[in-house]
Amino acid sequence: MLYRLRQRLSNEGGFTLIELLVVILIIGILAAIAIPSFLSQKSKAQGASAKELARTEETTAETYATDHGGSYVGMTVGELQTYEPTINATAGKGEAYAAAVEGASATGYTVVAKTETQGGEATFKIIKNGGEVTRTCAPAEVKVGCNTSGTW
Repeated sequence: MLYRLRQRLSNEGGFTLIELLVVILIIGILAAIAIPSFLSQKSKAQGASAKELARTEETTAETYATDHGGSYVGMTVGELQTYEPTINATAGKGEAYAAAVEGASATGYTVVAKTETQGGEATFKIIKNGGEVTRTCAPAEVKVGCNTSGTW
């Protein structure tokens, strides 16, 4: 009986080259499917960060107007930062930043947030004109959370 066990152990040498190549091929196919999915998730996260920054700018703009008699005149990114220090106005690699405050008037404004993605730069705007709020974005790609219509 001991002889049979020794002979059985000596006959089992391991995996064949074909078996190892098949396993490597399967792992390669799975990686080819998974990696593009993970890369698009990074772009979506960067877009979500820029959207959140634009929303923060919008809320801070309303705070600014409350302190200035309901007017947005004189509002800049620097002014918004005095109210909300977490608003980032410096462009960093892959980070969202508050690019500008445009058209600040007595009844409206446009806040702009941008981020660098793998496909280029994505821009998110919140435009308030009177009581109407519009959200626009460019480029119109699904990867950064922007509809094909250019809104979010």
